[in-house]
Amino acid sequence: MPAATPLLERYRDRLARPGEKFPVSLGEGGTPLVHAQRLGEAIGLDRLYLKFEGTNPTGSFKDRGMVLAVNRALGSGARMVICASTGNTSASAAAYAAAAGLACGVVLPAGKVARGKLAQALAAGARLVMVDGNFDAALDAVRALGESGDAVVVNSINPDRLEGQQTVAWEIADALDGALNGAPDAVALPVGNAGNITAAWRGFVAIGQRPRMLGFQAAGAAPIVNGALVPEPETVATAIRIGNPASWEGATAARDESGGLIESVTDDQILAAQGDVARLEGIFCEPASAAGVAGVRMLAEAGRLDRSSSVVCILTGHGLKDPDTAPGELGDLAPIPATADAIRDAIGA
Repeated sequence: MPAATPLLERYRDRLARPGEKFPVSLGEGGTPLVHAQRLGEAIGLDRLYLKFEGTNPTGSFKDRGMVLAVNRALGSGARMVICASTGNTSASAAAYAAAAGLACGVVLPAGKVARGKLAQALAAGARLVMVDGNFDAALDAVRALGESGDAVVVNSINPDRLEGQQTVAWEIADALDGALNGAPDAVALPVGNAGNITAAWRGFVAIGQRPRMLGFQAAGAAPIVNGALVPEPETVATAIRIGNPASWEGATAARDESGGLIESVTDDQILAAQGDVARLEGIFCEPASAAGVAGVRMLAEAGRLDRSSSVVCILTGHGLKDPDTAPGELGDLAPIPATADAIRDAIGA
């Protein structure tokens, strides 16, 4: 089959500077948009769609912005990129740095990172450091390193990251052009460091579309909802376990300008939504990804979303990123005879 056009080349007219080259790509973007009919029926929405970002090269939406940030770091003559991370950013930064031939430093909050994400960064050769503090403390230290010129920071405080992440909005619009004339009524997504909701909104505005942006934080890590920093954020959704979002202002602007909202959902609601997405649609997303689905269900049940509304939930990462929280129990798998009758009885066929 012919190779797909790389993401940055596909949207070159909206992203590229004059004469800019994009030598690094891992095949990011082009993620599926699934009409979730069974899940929609369970929630009470006829036009529910899932944009599954877990099919990106490192399994999360971070690759959209990282490919642009690393290409520009490479073009500027940088020798190292660095990030603070609760997991997904570290995996993405390490992979793209490896492809570009750059060193990668990753600063992690101690004990707060899913092992599946840490394994990706290690495999790609990143230099990992754990600090005694939360994500916000790690990001403060990384900012200082970036300001000193020791490395290029590739967290979402880097404007190239947000610029690249706009592409999710453009892909949604392209995919829905026939069914919905390009624009859904609402777009729901989790809010952690808040770069994704900021970037997605900018992307829609850039093409003249204005869906309502529905952001959802975990109840134990909901600084925007509560209007105050959370010194010790806690949630099973490690990707959004952030108490002081770097893109706080961008997220509230997206909420206010779109007529949307940012609310919170509990860990129980998140895990229930994660299980339903897998059980009803066959898509395995990480817990943070399911926060948007949990929030949409909450709004639908409260009568705050009309059944006919078209809603896109952005599932930000793959479930294999955080297998320790996977729904279902393995149970006692004692061996049984290898016969059709024994297997039929065991599975209830």
